[in-house]
Amino acid sequence: MKKPAITQVAIDLTIAERWSGRAYDASKPVTHEQTIALLEAARWAPSCMGDQPWRILVWNKGVNAKAWQQAFDCLVEGNQSWVKDAPFLCLICADTLLSKNGQANRWAEYDTGAAAQNLCLQASSMGLSAHQLGGFNADKARATFNIPAQFTLMAMISVGYLADITTVKGDLLARETSPRSRRELGALFFDGAWDKPII
Repeated sequence: MKKPAITQVAIDLTIAERWSGRAYDASKPVTHEQTIALLEAARWAPSCMGDQPWRILVWNKGVNAKAWQQAFDCLVEGNQSWVKDAPFLCLICADTLLSKNGQANRWAEYDTGAAAQNLCLQASSMGLSAHQLGGFNADKARATFNIPAQFTLMAMISVGYLADITTVKGDLLARETSPRSRRELGALFFDGAWDKPII
C-alpha cells in the first residue's frame, strides 16, 4: 500500500512515499544485507565536526529472537499490539559528549535525528516500512542492554515489509488507511521574519 504525501510542488519520491506504517507482514524477514544498508545510510548522516554521536542497537527477530523479545518488552503496550509482527527493531541513542574532547555535545540529538531519518528513508527506498516510536521504557532498555549513562535513548524504530492491506483488520486497518496530513507550509516556515508565512 502506498500513501504518497500531497505536496505543493514535486519532491523526491523516496521522501514523498515514506510514511510510518504499522501493519507488518510477519512472514517476510529483513535480511542481513538490508540491515547493513539501513545502517550505512545512518552512518553517512551529517554531524557536528563529523563526530557521529549516534549509536544504534539492532535486534533482528530472525537472527536472535530472544534479544528481539527483550527489546520488544521495553515497548509500551499500545505499541506492542502492532510491533509484534515487525522482524526488525532498533534503538537510536545519542552520545551527549563529543568524542574529540569529552565536552558536552549540544548538537548530539539533532545529529542523531538526522541519522534516524536517513535510516527511515533508506528503508523506504528498499520497499520497507520504518516506524519511529517514542513509546518505550528507556530505563528498562538502558538496564537490559547495559547502555552507558552518557547516552540519551532517543527512539526505537521498527522495520519490515507492510502487510497486504486486505489482511489487516479493526483499529489497525483504520489507522493504516487514514489520510496523511500536515500543517500548511505557512504555519511552519517563515519568510524573513518570525510568523511571516513563506506561502
